[in-house]
Amino acid sequence: MHRTDLIAIGELAARTGVAVSAIRFYEAKGLVEALRTRGGQRRFLRADIRRVSFILIAQQLGLSLEEIVAELARLPSGRTPNAADWTRISTDLRARIDARIASLQRTRELLDQCIGCGCLSLKKCGLYNREDKAAQRGAGPRYLLGDRSGEITEVG
Repeated sequence: MHRTDLIAIGELAARTGVAVSAIRFYEAKGLVEALRTRGGQRRFLRADIRRVSFILIAQQLGLSLEEIVAELARLPSGRTPNAADWTRISTDLRARIDARIASLQRTRELLDQCIGCGCLSLKKCGLYNREDKAAQRGAGPRYLLGDRSGEITEVG
């Protein structure tokens, strides 16, 4: 490894727009790995710019820290990830993103109907779980979670 492949924590922070304290946090969580100089200073691989950028994108997508750790653990350690490495991760993330988009679209459609009806009643609201008919499918806003009212049978 050449010295030009390594950058200081301040440069990593400047290149990614992330605070130095956040990079230390990412290091503590195993998202990036610092090498130490003889004087104990942190040095990062230039490729860690991509890793930190991935963390920022993953956070914007709503991935949890645990999910981000799991995805980054699939990348090679000690070498710059190549296109095949990133493709493997992006393929898996694409399915999650598509599911999230579908959920958001369902929410938007149901919310438009709900706001448009004007009932303002949790007892009658079809979005919230009218008359608790959807409870047989589980807890929470079942229709927002993907259940359809026609799939739910009458309770009682």
